[in-house]
Amino acid sequence: MIIAFDFDGTLADTYTCIEEAFRRALERRYRWLPGKALWAKLLTKIELQFERPAFGKHKKKSKPPFFLRTKFFETWFEERAKLSRPIDDSPELLRKLKEEGHTVISFSAEDFIDGMKVRRLKEMGIYDLFDDVVVFGHDMTIDEAFKLVREKYGNETLIWVDDKPWRFIGHGDENTEYVWYYFPFTARFVEKNREKLALIPHLHIIHDLWSLFDVVERVKQER
Repeated sequence: MIIAFDFDGTLADTYTCIEEAFRRALERRYRWLPGKALWAKLLTKIELQFERPAFGKHKKKSKPPFFLRTKFFETWFEERAKLSRPIDDSPELLRKLKEEGHTVISFSAEDFIDGMKVRRLKEMGIYDLFDDVVVFGHDMTIDEAFKLVREKYGNETLIWVDDKPWRFIGHGDENTEYVWYYFPFTARFVEKNREKLALIPHLHIIHDLWSLFDVVERVKQER
């Protein structure tokens, strides 16, 4: 099988460290600025606005506004990468899946800074565990990225794992199984729109990543 993973909130907890990463970035870039802790809280609130879901609207390429593509935000991502931690021993999970013969792909959205997603995968030490790294958002739409995966790896069953199930809506194909990894930080958005889950065919919900092996076995039997 082909198994495609999101990164933020799926393989790594990159959210609970957002505020501390802002504080550290302010220390590095604006040492003269008073009240850095308060600024970090404000910036965190602004950042969380970008995390709100867009159910079924991931159709286009998008460039973040210029003020997000600055050295300060590059520094913030660097600090965020240092503070991020794997979820459920995800590196070992990836190794186990590859040992079982699965094609394992990183399939996630680009950050504000071009190339930053790859840099963060390398910082966590998991970049080389993937057979491929596909990043959508800036240069490719999510549909173009999915098509690229199909062109490279064929039409066998693909299991797409993401903590943001709103990305599933309207994407994928008849050979796609969708796995929502229930990460509390982003799950709160889904709980407010739970009826939207009915729009996702072949949906599986897991609360720990190792339950993915149960999904794989179930899909094998059903297909």
